Amino acid sequence: MELLKKKYLPMTETAYYILLCLTKSRHGYGIMQHVEEITNSRIKLGPGTIYGTLSKLEKDALIIHEAEEDRKKIYRLSEKGRTVLELEMERLLELLNNGKEEMEG
Repeated sequence: MELLKKKYLPMTETAYYILLCLTKSRHGYGIMQHVEEITNSRIKLGPGTIYGTLSKLEKDALIIHEAEEDRKKIYRLSEKGRTVLELEMERLLELLNNGKEEMEG
């Protein structure tokens, strides 16, 4: 786990949003659409970015290739991926809380 923490934390926005989207099973295009939706179009992932990141996340066992539908691979978050995502969320929360305290104090 330490190696994964070192490799993924701090996490890129791309990896963060892909893992976040995969709390439900989705294919690459579905991930692209969901990221655009939840970020109010601030982030638009291109095919090269998404499929390269999916490949890396799958290789590191953070996501699982669950099925195939109409030649589209369906992925979901693994337990290891959920742990890494939760660690990143804790890190981001610490950043936010520290920023609020410093700005208010």
